Amino acid sequence: MIFPIILSGGSGTRLWPLSRQAHPKQFLNLVDDNSLLGNTIVRLEAIDQIEKLMVVCNEDHRFMVAGVLQQQDKLQNASILLEPMAKNTAPAIALAAHAIVKENPEAVMLVLPADHVIKQASVFAEAVKTGKLAAEQGKLVTFGVVPDCPHTGYGYIRSKASDSAWSAVEEFVEKPDQETAERYLKNGNYYWNSGMFMFRADVYLKELERFSPDMVDATCRALENSKLDLDFTRIDSDSFAQSPEDSIDYAVMEKTEQAVVVPLDAGWSDVGSWSALWEIHDQDAHGNVCRGDVIIEDVNNSFIHSESRLVAAIGLDDHVIVETDDVVLVSDKSRVQDVKRLVEKVKQQDRKEHQFHKKVHRPWGTYEGISASERFQVKRITVNPGQKLSLQKHHHRAEHWVVVRGTAVVVRGDEEILLTEDQSTYIPLGVVHRLANPGVIPLEIIEVQTGSYLGEDDIVRFDDHYGRS
Repeated sequence: MIFPIILSGGSGTRLWPLSRQAHPKQFLNLVDDNSLLGNTIVRLEAIDQIEKLMVVCNEDHRFMVAGVLQQQDKLQNASILLEPMAKNTAPAIALAAHAIVKENPEAVMLVLPADHVIKQASVFAEAVKTGKLAAEQGKLVTFGVVPDCPHTGYGYIRSKASDSAWSAVEEFVEKPDQETAERYLKNGNYYWNSGMFMFRADVYLKELERFSPDMVDATCRALENSKLDLDFTRIDSDSFAQSPEDSIDYAVMEKTEQAVVVPLDAGWSDVGSWSALWEIHDQDAHGNVCRGDVIIEDVNNSFIHSESRLVAAIGLDDHVIVETDDVVLVSDKSRVQDVKRLVEKVKQQDRKEHQFHKKVHRPWGTYEGISASERFQVKRITVNPGQKLSLQKHHHRAEHWVVVRGTAVVVRGDEEILLTEDQSTYIPLGVVHRLANPGVIPLEIIEVQTGSYLGEDDIVRFDDHYGRS
């Protein structure tokens, strides 16, 4: 049997402003109507002998992961491990390996990032079948993407010549310059490093024990001291904090003598930049990819994405324009790897655009800022059917709620009020309150906040269905 492990801890900084810390690229519909994480889950259906799915993610994204699993009807047969802190891929995979070894020591793990694109699922499934054979023989498998151009944005894997379906890894090499990448392409024994792996759980832990025994010990204790919380397994923070931080490449794959590479030619992309997203989309006769409300004239080889308004462009070549309701990014297509620099500047200015969209996702639904000024702000709040906000109060603000769609049950102090469309209520400063949607359609309200401080941290929770403090 194959145990799929999906790593969903990335932040996708290079795809800012669409991808943000609170809602990164694996949860975005960048290619079709499904999220990248959703497509990763669907892709598993082409693979035989799939056992229980496991997703490793962080605390902030747990409800989004659960929501995607529920959309794919996989939540009941899946595990979600919550990393208390980011420690890179090697400890994350070790957590999953410890959990799997308890069920089946010889089980084969298929480790997949949550945010990749693979266009040919059947070809990928065949590569996995080959990888399983190698893994069952004690090999640590990495999938090497057959390069079709001298790409400088990927690390490479150099393999030994072999007549087998897989070959031994000679070395992992860092991202090359253009001349070196061209030499790799001509050589024929170099592959792009996909970041996807396959091995027996016990073999991975055995090799990790050789090179990083402290990591094996810390992750083992972290799993043993974990606690169940709703649909999640909360990994023990104190134990996990003792683990070294390292990638699987550096911790194991570059050191082990058991590393092999299985070639993969299935339309793969890590969607690691706006130029990568441009490459995987169908382009018009002038090489353009336009998404949303876009009008262009004399534009070539460009990617233009509009979220909330008309974007018009004239006389551009090789550009990226990405518009959201609070940020517009304009870049030369050759400079998109530098988007991370802009994100760092946003952080340094103590702004929030690197972290949140105007529409913020919560386990109960979403809220979206409409207007804000000194001592007031207006939000559109959507509560999903059957969901409810925490029982809470605020020290610095009062709230006015108007129902525009659906039915609301409002707790206000000792009262419980039923509100329907066009009805409203007032929550005075300091009064304990809660909002719930008892209906079968989304509840939408307009909230007007007034007060001396309107930050999201002015919340005192007394009870929360989702286990938030």
